Amino acid sequence: MAEAERIIGTPDTPDATGGGKERPDSEGTPAGEPGNGPAAAPGASGTGEPEATAGRPRGRRRIAVLFAVAAFAYALDLISKMIVVAKLEHHPPIEIVGDWLKFEAIRNAGAAFGFGEAFTVIFTMIAAAVIVVIARLARKLYSLPWAIALGLLLGGALGNLTDRIFRAPGVFEGAVVDFIAPKHFAVFNLADSAIVCGGILIVLLSFRGLDPDGTVHKD
Repeated sequence: MAEAERIIGTPDTPDATGGGKERPDSEGTPAGEPGNGPAAAPGASGTGEPEATAGRPRGRRRIAVLFAVAAFAYALDLISKMIVVAKLEHHPPIEIVGDWLKFEAIRNAGAAFGFGEAFTVIFTMIAAAVIVVIARLARKLYSLPWAIALGLLLGGALGNLTDRIFRAPGVFEGAVVDFIAPKHFAVFNLADSAIVCGGILIVLLSFRGLDPDGTVHKD
């Protein structure tokens, strides 16, 4: 009798105590399923398959969110730049909020917000490396907020990398199209905005102790 109670009750213990970590919105449910009783054991076949198959769809949904956010940010940036090049380049700036905010087409060979124009190729390589890192990290992604943050970073990096590759003066040396010009601030674009917003979100998630795999660590 004691042995039966141990078999039934033990799987729920790690999730109840947390062990210093929690996995909200991800693996909390699959980890608790074996606690339903011996009836769940045949499906496991001693290999842990139910937990794996239950975790994978959740991970895939987070990956889908990441790429959906990235695609939306990338498309928005690409369309806005096409409009700016066609309608605003070589034309006077358009005042949106008086002198405080204007739309003004500028070609930027540097990094975000016009910094480092002498290192165009280096910034191109950094953007490509960021994309590779995010793609590799996506395999271990179980957190929805992290999926959104990484999606913003990915979409913004792809947007500016597209300019680096396909715009003049040449491949990997192309100038990025910037057009959002606040008063007393550098001119930027929607890709820069996506990168900054994604970075801020990652910092906030890190301060809260939420990891990309969905676990919450408490220092």
